[in-house]
Amino acid sequence: MRLLVLGGTGFVGRAVVDEARTRGHHITVLNRGHQPAPPGTTALIGDRRAPGGLAALHGGAWDAVVDTWSGAPNVVRDSAAALRGHAGHYTYVSSRSVYATDDKTVPHTEAAPVVDADPDSGDADDYASAKRGAELAAEQNFDGPVLHGRAGLILGPHEDIGRLPWWLNRIARGGPTLAPGPPEMKLQYIDARDLAAWLLDAAAAGRTGPYDLVSPPGHTTMAELLETINTVTGGHAELRWTDPKTILDAGITPWMELPIWLAPGYEYDFLHGGDVSKALRAGLRLRPVGETVADTWSWLCSVGGTAPQRTDRPTLGLSPEREAAALS
Repeated sequence: MRLLVLGGTGFVGRAVVDEARTRGHHITVLNRGHQPAPPGTTALIGDRRAPGGLAALHGGAWDAVVDTWSGAPNVVRDSAAALRGHAGHYTYVSSRSVYATDDKTVPHTEAAPVVDADPDSGDADDYASAKRGAELAAEQNFDGPVLHGRAGLILGPHEDIGRLPWWLNRIARGGPTLAPGPPEMKLQYIDARDLAAWLLDAAAAGRTGPYDLVSPPGHTTMAELLETINTVTGGHAELRWTDPKTILDAGITPWMELPIWLAPGYEYDFLHGGDVSKALRAGLRLRPVGETVADTWSWLCSVGGTAPQRTDRPTLGLSPEREAAALS
């Protein structure tokens, strides 16, 4: 395919480019020119948020577009409109966050209600509304088939959010380590490389509409994840399993201070209880957690242990002082 990748090539975009390269696709990327383009790609320079920032796309032609944009919906609106008649298929990498949660009903499938959103909005403060608005923007402004890849928790090499890298570094440091329980807690996530492979397959097949893209519940557990990390990083940590109430009573924030982990309850059920049978029927394939952990550790070591950090996301992780206080 002739493939156009929009939205950056730091993590998911990079995985898409890498997978497309292995398939022999002709890859074009649009960026502001602040970073070198990935090897084997054609680079176009442009700032999608600036007037005239899409001029480099004029006259181009692509079989498929993959857009990983996470900001204001009007950027996707303008990109989709600019590509009318110039691309055969548009994939927007969205999020399961688009589902409405006001009634506290867990949105298990793609048929669940979604949040209200404005496709013309220039506001990205509300993540769920921004993602849903971008979905609508693509639908309303592109003249071909549109696919919404609603990803869940994304892990893997080159992660620039800091979830799995934080756990890898913390457990590698060793010693008594707060392990948030219960150990048998089921987790749903997707390796960015598996996400990329499915997106390219789906684009080639002309799939449309929303697909929730994450592993089935229980693809791994909290215990398997942390024990695998401990094994891969040398086995220096003493995992001290701690019940959720003790963690919450200590004022430790789930998800932010203890990345990936959520205390049992509605938010946990929402994030780790989705029905992904639609994507599985459409060919979604998932590698084992051991491969994701080992490959991410290998990459993290290759960059000196410090993962890149997106500037639009907060720094994650529990400080040694707060961990020690909780363990004591």
